[in-house]
Amino acid sequence: MRLPLFSLLFSGLFSTTQLLAQGNGPAGQGARAVALGNASAPLGGDVWAVANNAAGLGTLTRPTAGVYLENRYLLTSLNVTAAALALPLGVVAPATTGQPARASHGVVGFEAQRFGGSLYNEVRLGAAYGYRLGVVSIGGRLDVLQVSFQDLGSRRAVLGSLGGQADVVPERLTFGVYLYNLNQAKLANYQDERVPTVLRAGLAYRPSKQMTLLAESEKDIERDAGVKVGLEYLPLPAVAIRAGYASLSQQTTGGVGVRTGKFQFDYAAGWHTVLGLSQFLNVNWQWERKP
Repeated sequence: MRLPLFSLLFSGLFSTTQLLAQGNGPAGQGARAVALGNASAPLGGDVWAVANNAAGLGTLTRPTAGVYLENRYLLTSLNVTAAALALPLGVVAPATTGQPARASHGVVGFEAQRFGGSLYNEVRLGAAYGYRLGVVSIGGRLDVLQVSFQDLGSRRAVLGSLGGQADVVPERLTFGVYLYNLNQAKLANYQDERVPTVLRAGLAYRPSKQMTLLAESEKDIERDAGVKVGLEYLPLPAVAIRAGYASLSQQTTGGVGVRTGKFQFDYAAGWHTVLGLSQFLNVNWQWERKP
């Protein structure tokens, strides 16, 4: 009876935690993405692209490490902790008109993430790669996911994801798409329980160098589609103010980002009218590559 019981509990609790912690699919990582309503498919040049869309790693030109902390609705059982690392490969090709700087051999990224408490938790280890070619970036990620229940054991799955980004209008309009869990990895036999397979597609429009507008649609193959929108404004080159909304989680978000020296600090807060306050924080460290 051990495995059937595990599968039954897994099915109910996994669905509940998806609703509370991740909405209708994989949770976004990094307080910048969260503050923008998790409209992160077209975002790039940030270490947390390793989790949000691996294609976005393609425009990262310096090694970067980051740590991320998340608390949903003031419940410790919904905490998320994550660490990420991105390493450009090869020489850095300088920026040209309409083209950002890029690493000649692409960028590799790694992430370790833990969600949950002692009763139920998820541990995820991921490796990603992103490459920029002209106005197009492509990327992929491979994850090992472990889902555990206290006293009932755990289940593991391997899943792959693919992403792409394209500058429709260089420096103005970017289209991004990300397919999470394209292999539809199975976690339990009960009701054929699988990790959600989610397609996200969105646009980032930059009417000026100080402002970015984002809109994204997200569709779990077994659930209704949702919409996310975000706004980022830079009153100063090193300061960002952000706001967003996600229809699936019915959460309004906002946040700030500050860059000082080699460090980037981002904070976000989200509000749900029933469940209350969520808070998100990350610290990124970027350093120069050795010749």
